[in-house]
Amino acid sequence: MLVRQVQAEHPSATVQLWAFDEHRIGLKPIRRRVWARRGSQPVAVVHHRYEWLYLNGFVHPQSGLTCWWLLPTVRIDIFSQLLAAFAQEVGAGPDKIVLLVVDCAGWHTSEQVQVPEGIILVFLPPYSPELQPAERLWPLTNTALANRCFASLDDLIAVQSERCRVLHAQPERIRRETRYHWWPLIE
Repeated sequence: MLVRQVQAEHPSATVQLWAFDEHRIGLKPIRRRVWARRGSQPVAVVHHRYEWLYLNGFVHPQSGLTCWWLLPTVRIDIFSQLLAAFAQEVGAGPDKIVLLVVDCAGWHTSEQVQVPEGIILVFLPPYSPELQPAERLWPLTNTALANRCFASLDDLIAVQSERCRVLHAQPERIRRETRYHWWPLIE
């Protein structure tokens, strides 16, 4: 197993297993069912517009820790910068190795991606989102956006940022959602 191999290669380093994914959000509304009094018709105001942001989420399923970034697009150079910021945030380096589970998106698998010291990318098999713990973050983040109409991306950013702060303060909830029974226990 990769975890044991990394621990053997770096015996004095702490090894952590994190997961990462990105989620496109925007001004096109997210609609959800709502409870309503029998006979009444709930109304959700929608205004379809096609402006997007990407919510990038890192999660440590074992502890429920999260790191969030809202970015305007996805590209190889932005992913490289995101990895560097994440490595700095969690203190990855020679004394702390982070195995980061990612999907096989082109901007993750490119040879141009600059992976900082202390980060090792672990690729999921293609077409297997059910194996990605970070995928379980999106229903939690979408609750603040569902059935709402935002005037601008700035309004959406304010609401989504607050939701990420709330979720960051609830590691036990994140842990319950993302800690699969087969996820390796390390550290």
